[in-house]
Amino acid sequence: MSEAAPPPRRTPPKITRGEWALILVLVAIQFTHMVDFVIIMPLGKRLMAELDIGPTEFGWIVAVYAIAAGVASFVGCLAMDRFDRRSVLLSMYGGFALSTLLCGLAPSYVWLLVARTLAGVFGGLASVSIMAVIGDVFPAEKRGRATGALTSAFAVASIVGLPIGLVLADHFGRGAPFVVLAALSAVVWVLAAVRLPQVRGHLAHVRGGTWAEFRAVAAEPNHRRAFAFSFFLALGTFTVASFIAPYFSTLNGWTENEMAVLYCAAGVFTLIGMGFVGRMADRFPRLTLFRVLGAITMIAALVVTNLPPGPLWVGAAAFSLFMVSAAGRMVPAQAMLLGAARPQNRGAFMSLNTAVQHLSTGIAPLVAGSLVTKHADGTMTGFPAVGLVAVLFTLVSLVLAGRVRTSAVVAVPQQPAPGRGADAPEPVAAA
Repeated sequence: MSEAAPPPRRTPPKITRGEWALILVLVAIQFTHMVDFVIIMPLGKRLMAELDIGPTEFGWIVAVYAIAAGVASFVGCLAMDRFDRRSVLLSMYGGFALSTLLCGLAPSYVWLLVARTLAGVFGGLASVSIMAVIGDVFPAEKRGRATGALTSAFAVASIVGLPIGLVLADHFGRGAPFVVLAALSAVVWVLAAVRLPQVRGHLAHVRGGTWAEFRAVAAEPNHRRAFAFSFFLALGTFTVASFIAPYFSTLNGWTENEMAVLYCAAGVFTLIGMGFVGRMADRFPRLTLFRVLGAITMIAALVVTNLPPGPLWVGAAAFSLFMVSAAGRMVPAQAMLLGAARPQNRGAFMSLNTAVQHLSTGIAPLVAGSLVTKHADGTMTGFPAVGLVAVLFTLVSLVLAGRVRTSAVVAVPQQPAPGRGADAPEPVAAA
């Protein structure tokens, strides 16, 4: 991989107070999105019982969200770079909040699938907008920490969102977590409308027709290598992650409260790890860091999928190791991917890349669901095979990572973040 990474032990520039304020707003949006996506997994045992469905149908509940997000991101790439990032993000996030409310009110399996599809469409496009904002606002030497903070939203979702959601489901039913999350998303939307700056620097670039631009982004060989890398990266994580909760709860007889403890512990360790990995991504070559974390992820996947029945702390330790390494490798991976496209095409590239990741995330639970079997007595088998498949996918991603060319240098002005110093590039005049 040809990568213009900062040299080891270089002290990266500090993130300003204004930049941290922007990061916190984006993290709040990403937090609600991640809670909405992951809360469905620990509810798997309850959903299969109350809706009278099996692992395959449950796999579709998880998958349809990601598949819809992938298709929406693919369509969004045709127009993402033609609008102000702020307007796109607020519009998509508003639709996400309404769709999450529909998930809480869904009375049946079919209606839940419809609501999850809508939530995936709006949530996927909001996620694309967030990454485009980071790519446009933050210089290359700060993107590792900005991306690390954003990735930490999953950890915070596990520490706070999932335990509260599971308690709500236990007391008020399966729809309660989604109703409360929709209300929280409405509050965050108001905060974002007040705090988000306009990001319009990319609009100054001369561009051709929509389809011509799409073809240019899709035809770039380096972009295609990046898309393949993203596809196997997500597969290596979510084949395991999508069935950890229902498999562990069935294997050990753990309740939703005990699963909340499991996710909370994994979230705490992931939150700590994300801060450390984000700093390392701005100091050391990102490819090397990614491959180290990828190797740890393969070991953790085999451990998690082959655990025998045991105490809760053992499951929490194994799950934490898997989540810290799997989420941690996303920090250098996303930083590398942000550097694989020029600013004027970054929105389209990230839309296509996010579409690939979401489609891969949607395929992963279907692959896992085809390997896991639920028997008449309620037990499940086949999870060790899921671990082996995940290791194979991870190995492919490690190879493909070395074929993606990134650069920390761009030849066009960059949209300044709030609070940037006077020595930062002047913003491009908006039309």
